[in-house]
Amino acid sequence: MEIAFAKSGGLIPAIVQDDRNGDILMLGFMNQEAFAETQRSGEVIFFSRSRNRLWKKGESSGHVLKVRDILLDCDADALLLRVEPIGPGVCHEGYRSCFFRRLTADGTPITIAEKTFEPERVYGGAKQS
Repeated sequence: MEIAFAKSGGLIPAIVQDDRNGDILMLGFMNQEAFAETQRSGEVIFFSRSRNRLWKKGESSGHVLKVRDILLDCDADALLLRVEPIGPGVCHEGYRSCFFRRLTADGTPITIAEKTFEPERVYGGAKQS
C-alpha cells in the first residue's frame, strides 16, 4: 500500500504522539520528500506550509523528535508518528504539547497546561510557527 500524498494536493497530516505516555504533542504535514527524509534520518521532518520548504522539528530549538514508530491510517492519507521527544516541549509557545488549550461549552479556549520552557530564550525575538 502506498501513502496517498496526491489525495490532498501532496500533503498529508502527521499526528505526533509521545511513545512513552501516549500524549498527542502536535500535528504537522508531510509531503513525499519530508516522509522520505524522516525515514532516512530517524527524526521528524515536516513540510512547512508557511515557509514552503522542508522543516526539521527542532532545527531552531534543538527540541527534536526521534521516531520510534510510524503508523498509516486505513485510507493511507494520514500518519501517526510515535516519537521520543528530546527537550522540554514541542510547542513554539513554550508548552510540552501544542494541545494546551481546552474549549469550553461556549467555545472559549482556556489554558490547561503550564509552560515547560520560555520561547524567547529558545527562539530569541523571532516568532516561530
